[in-house]
Amino acid sequence: MDSALLLAFAVTLGAGLATGIGSTIAFFAKTTNKGFFAISMGFSAGVMIYLSFVEILPKATGYLAEYFPEVQAAALAAAALVAGLIVMALIDALVPSGANPHENTQVELLDESRATAPEIEKQNQALLRMGLFVALAIAIHNFPEGLATFLLVLDDPEIGIALAIAVAMHNIPEGIAVSVPVYYATKSKLKAFRLSFLSGLAEPAGAVIGYLILAQFLNHLVLGVIFAMVAGVMIFLAIDTLLPTARNSARGHLTVYGVIAGMAVMASSLILLRI
Repeated sequence: MDSALLLAFAVTLGAGLATGIGSTIAFFAKTTNKGFFAISMGFSAGVMIYLSFVEILPKATGYLAEYFPEVQAAALAAAALVAGLIVMALIDALVPSGANPHENTQVELLDESRATAPEIEKQNQALLRMGLFVALAIAIHNFPEGLATFLLVLDDPEIGIALAIAVAMHNIPEGIAVSVPVYYATKSKLKAFRLSFLSGLAEPAGAVIGYLILAQFLNHLVLGVIFAMVAGVMIFLAIDTLLPTARNSARGHLTVYGVIAGMAVMASSLILLRI
């Protein structure tokens, strides 16, 4: 197999399996540093937004400009970006709000020393059901992310790997969202970790299945449209998931500081890589 394909698959796999890191944190971290968490999520959002507008969208426009006049290429890229936003919005709309990790990451537990056995059993069934739905929801969200990351690494490893790191960072809290309810429902770390791990496999699955379908059609015209849509997907994830999660985790301007840091580090690293 081509080394570029292996690299793209390995990077995408690593990003997807970051859900397992989140699962591990959920088991062994007795306390959560909410400030650090907020800064991390803001950092990831800053990376995604910066890459989308400064790197991915211009790359898409450049590819489309090989086939259309400059103004038409820019218009098509903008339309594809909006299409990416709409696709992610539709995916969110199709997932029940109670199972959507973008809307429901809180788990309220009964005081088992005071609750009755039927109440605890009912709670555990609800938690297990929630964990299963959250895992399914994350798998649905991760599928297009996987294809996007894979194609970007294949086309430009520098940008693709940077995006994969940002994706991995936001997969960590998604892993927590899967593992916590399943663990409390079953008292089994293995079952919770396994489900969280499997939900992350949707990332490389999206890469492989998407690439096999699109491989024969890939040219700069198709890549231009796909990359503009990828920019829309990344912007949606940053605005709809990362920033609200960060702001709900800590007060003050920590989220903004994280965004600024993410953009600054991304800008600096890309400049240094080109020197």
